[in-house]
Amino acid sequence: MSELITPISALGNARYDGFAAIREIGPTGMITLRCKQDVAALPGALQACMGLGLPEKRRILTEGQRSIGWMGPDELLLILPYAEVAAMIAALTEALKGEHVLVVDVSDARAMFRIEGERATEVLAKLCPVDLSNLAPGELRRTRAAQVAAALWQDEAGFTLVGFRSVAGYLMGLLTHSAMPGSELFPA
Repeated sequence: MSELITPISALGNARYDGFAAIREIGPTGMITLRCKQDVAALPGALQACMGLGLPEKRRILTEGQRSIGWMGPDELLLILPYAEVAAMIAALTEALKGEHVLVVDVSDARAMFRIEGERATEVLAKLCPVDLSNLAPGELRRTRAAQVAAALWQDEAGFTLVGFRSVAGYLMGLLTHSAMPGSELFPA
């Protein structure tokens, strides 16, 4: 009989409060679903398993603790509670049986951060080559933060940024430095 292993966040739920609040989101379930998005069974499988539909290009759909983000023409990112990942992979695999798909747990390979506050946009503007003034809520962008791959989206409370766990410390350092008082692009 095996013991349950408690997941550990990349940075121990690190946080920083500068002119914007930066925090690492603890262990979060993430599944990469690779398949062509015109697979007939895909929308029904997502609805039945995740309770969400197929997002449009460069969009993320969220309901409660679950999200589905469009990462590319053949890739979706599913976000859900960490403890539900194994059951979700089994359900999706069964729902898409016979289709050419790949369903992979990437939870422990990724780190998520929240950037919040009135000046959250300014923090990311220093790091990401994205026109954040035209980023609509629910729009997902794959980009980079300084020199590392990242994805980000905005909601009413701020931004979420996802990157590789192997560079989580570097990302936190970038975000922290960018939110330090005195480093504002447009000081008050």
